[in-house]
Amino acid sequence: MTSGTAVPGRRTEGVGHRDVLGALSGHGAERERAVAHQTRRVVMASLGVIREQKAGRNRNRAVAIAATLLVFFVVGPPVWWVADTLIEEERLTSPVSEIAVWGFLVSTALLGSALLVGWMRRKS
Repeated sequence: MTSGTAVPGRRTEGVGHRDVLGALSGHGAERERAVAHQTRRVVMASLGVIREQKAGRNRNRAVAIAATLLVFFVVGPPVWWVADTLIEEERLTSPVSEIAVWGFLVSTALLGSALLVGWMRRKS
């Protein structure tokens, strides 16, 4: 049975014509415009949320990179000096070198803790 053939006892042809005529004449245009406006507002709000999330991720990444570079530039030279002292003299010769070793250990622990906290937040 095709859609063009009529079934005896049913009058569906007139309903179909009324819907087509109503759509062509614009009777449902106000409702369709309201739905389109509502849809546009929802899509724009979703786009705003997506942009905010992306900006937050970029900001977090920039802070992580800055913190890592700061640790490397601040802790790197004393660690290099301590390694050089240990290689040349086979022991730490001054309290400054001991403080540098402790500073390296503490800053490494802080950096590791910060990375672990960021990973845990992202996971939950």
